[in-house]
Amino acid sequence: MGFFKKIAEGLKKTRDTIVGSFDQMVKSFTKIDEEFFEELEEILIMGDVGATTSQHICEELRKRVKKAGITDPNAIRDMLADLVAEMLSGSEGLKLDTKPSIILVIGVNGVGKTTTIGKLATNLKSNGKKVILAAADTFRAAAIDQLQIWADRAGVDIVKHEEGSDPAAVVYDSLEAAKARHADVVICDTAGRLHNKKHLMDELSKINRVIKRECPDADLEVLLVLDATTGQNAVSQAREFKNAADITGIVLTKLDGTAKGGIIIAIREDLNVSVKYIGVGEQIDDLQPFDAQEFSKALFAKEE
Repeated sequence: MGFFKKIAEGLKKTRDTIVGSFDQMVKSFTKIDEEFFEELEEILIMGDVGATTSQHICEELRKRVKKAGITDPNAIRDMLADLVAEMLSGSEGLKLDTKPSIILVIGVNGVGKTTTIGKLATNLKSNGKKVILAAADTFRAAAIDQLQIWADRAGVDIVKHEEGSDPAAVVYDSLEAAKARHADVVICDTAGRLHNKKHLMDELSKINRVIKRECPDADLEVLLVLDATTGQNAVSQAREFKNAADITGIVLTKLDGTAKGGIIIAIREDLNVSVKYIGVGEQIDDLQPFDAQEFSKALFAKEE
């Protein structure tokens, strides 16, 4: 399956909610007036774009419609697609230029964090990178076991300690192993306890100190994994984590299982954090690097 088709299929439920409702609405309007924008705003909110972001989109569309002198409601679809692409654009790629580079993966339990790490490791290895996984979620024995399964599946090394060990010590050993084995990337799993727990944030701070001390010049990506099916709750999680950690990017999982994919727009707009990857299926290659133009194109694609 092609890249675009994979994303388009993964966004089907969201497209049905936002674009399907939009197309139905357009049929009932012969002109673009205030009632038209009020209904559009409601449709965007239903797709979990969020009230503030939906309002912003409609305000911007009003300006563009007036400037272009557009009166046909059907012309709004392409204009809306262009605006969404603009809002989502930014530096989406991972910066992994140093050897080693480090990816710290954070997020609450159940969002698909371990699966994301496994798929990311597979992706990087297929691009010629030597990868080491750091099993720094020592809070749950299952997390270490799951990461081992993914390391085996991806064919990459893993550094792990016993359950209950100091996560920062696991990261330290992983960085030492990366230097000794000339690895390109270290991907660190972290505990997924509730995002508002002080001890978890202290733990992340300790891990960060170890990274800065042992690899002060290394490129560091801090990726927050969010579950798209949780809708506005994912935005709240992102806000909490951003307040406690220096997040460089978002990975949004399970987009194929939800009609709430509009939260990707809300997260980008509200928090000004780039979306780096999106999960659009269960297969190992269904974690896709995020591309704003392709995403918008797939979201607003006409049904064949």
